[in-house]
Amino acid sequence: MSQDLVVIGGGPGGYVAALRAAQLGARVALVEADRLGGVCLNVGCIPTKALLASAEVYHTVARAAEFGVRCGAPELDWPAMQARKEQVVAKMVGGVRMLLERAGVTVLPGRARFLAADRVAISGPAGEQVLSAARFIIATGSSPLRLPIPGVDMPGVLDSTGALSLESLPESLLVVGGGAVGLEFATLFATLGARVTVVEMLPRLAPLMDRDVGEALRTALAVQRVKVYVNTRIEAIEAGERGLVARLQGPQGELAVESEKVLLAAGRRPNVEGLGIEAAGVAFDRKGIRVDDRMATGVAGIYAIGDVVGGSMLAHVAMHQGVVAAENALGHEARMRYNAVPSCIFTRPEAASVGLTEEAAREQGYDVRVGRFPFNGNGKAVAQGEIEGFVKVVAEARYGAVLGLHIVGPHASDLILEGALGLTLETTLDEIVATIHAHPTLGEAVAEASLAALGRALHLPK
Repeated sequence: MSQDLVVIGGGPGGYVAALRAAQLGARVALVEADRLGGVCLNVGCIPTKALLASAEVYHTVARAAEFGVRCGAPELDWPAMQARKEQVVAKMVGGVRMLLERAGVTVLPGRARFLAADRVAISGPAGEQVLSAARFIIATGSSPLRLPIPGVDMPGVLDSTGALSLESLPESLLVVGGGAVGLEFATLFATLGARVTVVEMLPRLAPLMDRDVGEALRTALAVQRVKVYVNTRIEAIEAGERGLVARLQGPQGELAVESEKVLLAAGRRPNVEGLGIEAAGVAFDRKGIRVDDRMATGVAGIYAIGDVVGGSMLAHVAMHQGVVAAENALGHEARMRYNAVPSCIFTRPEAASVGLTEEAAREQGYDVRVGRFPFNGNGKAVAQGEIEGFVKVVAEARYGAVLGLHIVGPHASDLILEGALGLTLETTLDEIVATIHAHPTLGEAVAEASLAALGRALHLPK
């Protein structure tokens, strides 16, 4: 069988690459070893957000009296939450399948292995077949890291996939990793009543975000009775009387933390094993497949995208890379830019960041001005009872060019898009404040933070 282009992997980056290539008139085959949608749709972004949505409803009902609504205490139904999650996943995956079918993409179940730079062998339910193409896009994703410590294979030690499919809610949970995945699971299970502890080996939570974001998230988690240890590493996991005991080492010395379950959320590794990319001459290292800003590997006609290339392991980055790779593979010109990639953490409150942190901007030699505005001064936030957090804008001092936007607060994951667009268009503070923001909206806080950076704050006391 011969195709114009073969995409290996049907996750967010892979299926988007296949759709874009089909739009451009190519005959496209997509090879998927497991389920369309990849980790994100099946055991990542989407199912976690579905469960977090259920947890948020539970939390809202529990505080209904604050809004003048009297009702009985909410009752948890974890199996029903799980069932809803599966319905959401099935709907999304079905949507991807429909889009591929309508676009004329041939979906081949199985595992692909390069035989040469222009051929792959596909091992699937129908046996093995060889597929030839002039162009390939590798989009095989990543897998959770397994920490090299004693006890990681014990029953009750979970990765994110295992945590999503628990048959019952744990009474207690130790989360190893204070990044997005770990903090979202900590929020989920703490909201549903579990005793949660988070361990992060770096000096703060959300270490890739602005320092103020990490500190605000730690405060928010403390309100939710989540215990946090930073600058702390896990040395071993052992059996305990009521589950598992994690041996920790940090500034406080040696600690033993007992919990029913342990969730390992400390990074991911690119999926390159079994691909046979050596046969195609594609270069890779422990960080992933090496590519340039066109997503080209250095072997003519072979591109790679998404988690398998390392870097920002985010679904929206993979999707954009998929478009770039497909366009370049089919004779167009496109390049990746990473200066305006938003990152979001779906905690309570949410956190989001785009562009340079204040610390990074200063390290890069910028003379910066910073503006902050708290949500407790925002009309809509007060009205809906979500006043935790702030908006922080980082800008170049002389001309006011926006360098970064950082948000902790309600709907931060949506509000951050103003910053992403602003960075893409090289927006200034003056341009943000000249844009009329509807009232009352949460987005007004972005304009207020920008006014504060200009020294013209209207709704902050002097």
